[in-house]
Amino acid sequence: MSTTLIQFAYLVASVLSILGLRNLSSPRTASMGNQMAAMGMLIAIVATLLVQGVVDYPVVIAGLVVGSLIGAIAATRIQMTDMPQMVALLNGFGGAASVLVAGAEVSSRITAGDEPSGIVPGAIVASVLIGGLTLTGSLIAFAKLQELMRGAPIQYPAQQYVNALIGLVTLGTCVALAMAPLDLQLFAILTALALLLGILLVIPIGGADMPVVIALLNSYSGLAACATG
Repeated sequence: MSTTLIQFAYLVASVLSILGLRNLSSPRTASMGNQMAAMGMLIAIVATLLVQGVVDYPVVIAGLVVGSLIGAIAATRIQMTDMPQMVALLNGFGGAASVLVAGAEVSSRITAGDEPSGIVPGAIVASVLIGGLTLTGSLIAFAKLQELMRGAPIQYPAQQYVNALIGLVTLGTCVALAMAPLDLQLFAILTALALLLGILLVIPIGGADMPVVIALLNSYSGLAACATG
C-alpha cells in the first residue's frame, strides 16, 4: 500500500474521530458519534498494520474477533446504571495494554540489541507510568462503584507524606529508566510503583466522586495510548 494512501487513511481516521467527539456532545447524535469514532479507529488500525507489515496477521485478526465479541456481549448485557463501572474497566484495560506494549517494545529491542534513542525512552516511561496508574486507579473506581469495597474515603496517618515520598521515588525511577530504557529491573520497579500510585491516589476519594475520577482516568488512558503509539 502506497505511503499516500496510508496518509490519506490516517487523515480520514482523524476526521472521523473529531466528528465522533463532536457528536458525543448531544444525546441525539451520541450513538452516531460513537460509531464514527469506532470506524475512525478501525481505519487507523488497518492502515498501521499495512504500513508496519505485521507478519502474524492470523493472530492479529483472532485478537480483533475475540475482543469484539467480548465487547459486544458485555455492552449488550450491562445495565445503563452500571455504565460508569464498565467505562472504568475499559479505562483500566487501556492502561494495561499500554504497559504491555511498552514491555513488548523493550523485550524486542533487547533481543535485537537495539538501544532506543530520541523520544522512544520517554515514550516507554510515559506508557508504563500513566498506563499502570490508570489500570489500578480504574480498578479501584470500579470496585467502589460496584460496592465491592466501601465507598467512603480510605485514609491513614501521614498519607500525603507517604504519597509524596512514593511520587519522588517514582520520578527518580522514571529518570533512571529513560537513561537506561532496556533495564528490565528498572522497568519492573516503575511498573510496580505506577500500580501502587494508582491505588493510593484513588482510595482517598469517596464513591460519589468516582464518575469524576473515571473521566480523569479516561484522559490518562488516552495519554498512555498516545505515548505507546
